[in-house]
Amino acid sequence: MDPFLLESLAPVGADAPVSPIARRPAHLVGNTPILWIDEPFAPPGRGFHAKLEGANPGGIKDRPGLHMIREARRRGDLAPGAPIVESSSGTLGLGLALAGLTYGHPVTVVTDQGMEVSMFRLLTALGAHVDQVAAPHPDGGWQQARRERVAELLGGAPGAYCPDQYHNPDNTAAYRPLAAELLAQLGRIDVLVAAVGTGGHSAGIAAGLRERCPGLRLIGVDAVGSTIFGQPAGPRLMRGLGSSIHPSNVDYQAFTEVHWVAPAEAVWACRQLARRHYASGGWSVGAVALVAGWAARTYPAGTRIAAVFPDGPHRYLETIYNDAWCREHGLLGSEPPPQPDEIAEPDECVVTGWTRCSRVRDPLGRETATKSAKAGTR
Repeated sequence: MDPFLLESLAPVGADAPVSPIARRPAHLVGNTPILWIDEPFAPPGRGFHAKLEGANPGGIKDRPGLHMIREARRRGDLAPGAPIVESSSGTLGLGLALAGLTYGHPVTVVTDQGMEVSMFRLLTALGAHVDQVAAPHPDGGWQQARRERVAELLGGAPGAYCPDQYHNPDNTAAYRPLAAELLAQLGRIDVLVAAVGTGGHSAGIAAGLRERCPGLRLIGVDAVGSTIFGQPAGPRLMRGLGSSIHPSNVDYQAFTEVHWVAPAEAVWACRQLARRHYASGGWSVGAVALVAGWAARTYPAGTRIAAVFPDGPHRYLETIYNDAWCREHGLLGSEPPPQPDEIAEPDECVVTGWTRCSRVRDPLGRETATKSAKAGTR
């Protein structure tokens, strides 16, 4: 019998080894599994390793939620019992709800009308207060409107603390343990594929990996309509990746290339993951899987590719996995092209579908926050 099949039939349930018992919810964060993904994204033997961060209680941002609050308390920036106020489209809100429970702080999550009803209800059930802004900012969109509301709430609550995930280096530092987990699980890693929103997990994981894998190539995955890599701001259906502001946590020098992905392409990838691999997630997961599959087909055989899947599918059951909603938004009925379009400069044209650019620069010309050396040639 195939050794891989034998391994897959290892005992479960009563005959499985007993795992340590978590004494607190925060102890469940980390040590997430890795799943091998090949067809239909790449031929058998040419796939990629997906780090399933949806196995955390709330997703990947449990890590920075806990770390940013722990560090703020250590420095004295956050007094015992003081309120926490932050802008989030959802996943960091879950991480902060966990941090609030762990360290004894009330949490207010400022979000917008695009938050899924299920996420709103879950955050409320977990003890967070959800404050929704009513209209986007004329220039900075929903994100800027949320940030201005955060500032307003902070002004009315002396002692309240905002972690500011977009510009807080503790966000980046929170992902060093994830890099260590990947190295322990995979050993050598040649290519890392990561979605980019606040810039925290791409910068932190890449910096940690490069200490052992100096030749690492980092592929960033963004959403069409996002301004992070130099595209003009536009409407964005996809939540959890991309931005209408320019987070300073993004380490532009660390990237080998960037890919922009459109909603219909991400939906196709999410549904293929679910159907073929029993593991899927949200917009970031679909976009990352599409690009990681391309990398697996394009790079030489034997290249070890790791991809970060930030969450699971549950908050997207009424969007990505709802046929009626997807038809209403024109997201069904076509497969992504086998290769992305190519542009030479990130602002060469407005991209509307899967597009790749091997020139990455900060559109604001800032110094990068993380001085990780970039390996290889573009």
